[in-house]
Amino acid sequence: MRTLEQVMAPHCEIPAHLAADGDVSLCSGMQRQGDVLVRPTRPSKKPGVQIPAAGVAVVRGENGGNTHLLVGDGSWAPIDDLLVLGVVDVRSECYLLHPEHGGQGLAPGSYVISRQREMADEIRRVSD
Repeated sequence: MRTLEQVMAPHCEIPAHLAADGDVSLCSGMQRQGDVLVRPTRPSKKPGVQIPAAGVAVVRGENGGNTHLLVGDGSWAPIDDLLVLGVVDVRSECYLLHPEHGGQGLAPGSYVISRQREMADEIRRVSD
């Protein structure tokens, strides 16, 4: 298990409201981070690209410039859809980082990463 400082510090500043020495667990179930939803799925049929050391911005911050950044040992297959952003196939561990929400660990497996939507008469993405 890694600490938030180990996971986030190489990629972004850790805000004061987060405990830098707190553990970031690897989870294999559904997770939410702000306007992003992570849910387990089958491995992607579309070949993904290796996640670079600098990470992959799965959502760029719309209001405050805070980006949801995917880092770690895996591949990323982007999907051009209103809500679905892509599929990550995690080999050993990946982390979804956000300057306000901290970090979430993804255990080995495959996950769909999508935008959350609001309850409304029409589909509207949640903006973080």
